[in-house]
Amino acid sequence: MSVRKLVLSVAALGCVAYGGTVGYLTHFDHDTAPTLGTNSPTLADPVASAAFAAIRESRCDYCHARNTDLPFYFHVPVANQLMQRDVDQGLRHFRIEPVLAAFQSGAVPSEEQLARIEEVVRQNRMPPTLYLLLHWHAHLSQAQRDALLTWIAAERRAHYATPGVAPRFAAEPVQPVPETLPVDAAKVALGQRLFFDKQLSGDGTLNCASCHALDHGGVDGRVTALGIDNRHGPINVPTVYDAAFNQSQFWNGRAATLADQAAGPVMNPLEMGSHDWTGVADKLKQDPTYLTAFQGVFGSDEITRDRITDAIAEYEKTLITPDSRFDRYLKGDDQALNAQEKNGYALFKSVGCSGCHTGVSLGGQAFEAMGLEGDYFAARGGTLTDADKGRYMVTHSDADMERFKVPNLRNIALTAPYFHDGSVKTLDQAVREMARYQTPDHDLSDHDVADIVAFLQTLTGTYQGHQLAETTH
Repeated sequence: MSVRKLVLSVAALGCVAYGGTVGYLTHFDHDTAPTLGTNSPTLADPVASAAFAAIRESRCDYCHARNTDLPFYFHVPVANQLMQRDVDQGLRHFRIEPVLAAFQSGAVPSEEQLARIEEVVRQNRMPPTLYLLLHWHAHLSQAQRDALLTWIAAERRAHYATPGVAPRFAAEPVQPVPETLPVDAAKVALGQRLFFDKQLSGDGTLNCASCHALDHGGVDGRVTALGIDNRHGPINVPTVYDAAFNQSQFWNGRAATLADQAAGPVMNPLEMGSHDWTGVADKLKQDPTYLTAFQGVFGSDEITRDRITDAIAEYEKTLITPDSRFDRYLKGDDQALNAQEKNGYALFKSVGCSGCHTGVSLGGQAFEAMGLEGDYFAARGGTLTDADKGRYMVTHSDADMERFKVPNLRNIALTAPYFHDGSVKTLDQAVREMARYQTPDHDLSDHDVADIVAFLQTLTGTYQGHQLAETTH
């Protein structure tokens, strides 16, 4: 046999083997793909059904869900190592199980889940090219991409659009801050008084506003908090403004509610340094007007931890900052932003920032690993602390190592320094580092950075009718 015939024979065998493998995988992919139960509400919704079909066809669950039945090559030596890395990265970036569960039950996916799917669809990054070499059918057509985007828009319009938003912006990943939230006025008044009362601290020198200054963007402007006896805390202070829109509180999400968060600093020996809630209550009881206030709000004059933090949380619900220039733009005032700011918002979405910084507060809706696209902590240097471990300190799951609650970007121009470690001094630097470590677009041009910063500066809202920078207490 000639060399030429030998080469052709080998090539032919290779083509047959490749084609056979692709055919087998096509059958396997379809046979083991997620399905909907016969009673799933999604089956009666053509928009949701089309979106589910696209996700099912691309088999997002291979890399974005645990305990999935994987194709044979995931178990072949060498190939297994390569594929396992893809699975590990997929799980680190996004988990599809809650979305599949939402399709099954007819529930509404979270704003962050919708935003993350929208991000990769618009960037045409999923499924990855190497995966498509063996899973031809998984390539998403334009019709399938449109089906996903149509479903996302429908979910946002139905469940997440803020009253007053212009119809053309009702499906945006970011929504205007509502003018008010429903609150109990008497409880708010009590909570406001407690928020500014230094008797909650161990030595009577600090209150909640010591770290959450309302005339300073709701933060203290320090790298990390400064507490009782000038003790330095381990982490940067998040803003109290618009915290009511967060799904959990603190960088690691250890507090499920505003009331839980309010309890933390009071007893923290590095913050307000009180020893026990009975001692705090005893100090407050010395003032008869407090007894009257607690009686009026709670039906008895008993002062307890839960009542104190409940009142403070109610007050914090009023610390929202509507009517930023960006909000006015979303409500239909096209002149509220200039061309640079509008381009900055477009870049904010196209680069992928809105995949995490979504919803009313542009954050607070999910937890994200710090360093998805690069090793942030290695580049930063210094000793890794418990604060750097993020969500892991709550769950003790390896999957949550160095994962943090996505910070709220409202009024971001007023809340430097940035990041959980307070290591970034300027908004310009924060944008560059986020692009470098969190998005595939590692290096933004100076022009693009300037435009995104210009957009972020439009997020400064108002409090009690005044521009936040001018607010005093």
